[in-house]
Amino acid sequence: MNQAVNPDAQAIVVDEVLPHAPAVVWNALTSGGLIGRWLMVPTGFEPVVGSRFTFQTNPAGEWDGTIHCEVLEVVPQVRLSYAWKGGHAGNDGYGSKLETVVTFTLSKAETGTRLRLIHSGFVLPKNDTAYRNMSEGWKKVVKNLDRVVAEETSSQKLH
Repeated sequence: MNQAVNPDAQAIVVDEVLPHAPAVVWNALTSGGLIGRWLMVPTGFEPVVGSRFTFQTNPAGEWDGTIHCEVLEVVPQVRLSYAWKGGHAGNDGYGSKLETVVTFTLSKAETGTRLRLIHSGFVLPKNDTAYRNMSEGWKKVVKNLDRVVAEETSSQKLH
């Protein structure tokens, strides 16, 4: 994916080692039911390039709260990337127009799986509010993902 470099664009990076096998982390990243437990409930998600889906969050001003996504890349157990677009050009602060990309990259680590999340394309100062909020939000999301994977792993051992 070759994107023009915008010198004003910023990326959020969260890099964590999760104590789980890549296959189970991948399952949580690519299963709509599980995504709903650690991020938001997706509507229409399929881990297939070109697949379009949405998330629903709090509306603001001219924006209805819908985040429009399209799967851009799927490399099983390695990388999942999707466009993340929302907001409205008429909004300032929360709900300002946002055209970004979220990429999850998995690699084997000594104690499990290294998860590197990059949410790129925040144009500052226009997207300052989203950048600040989501910088903290994605850290919580990765903790939620770890918890959901642990719960799934435990329930599979019980069955």
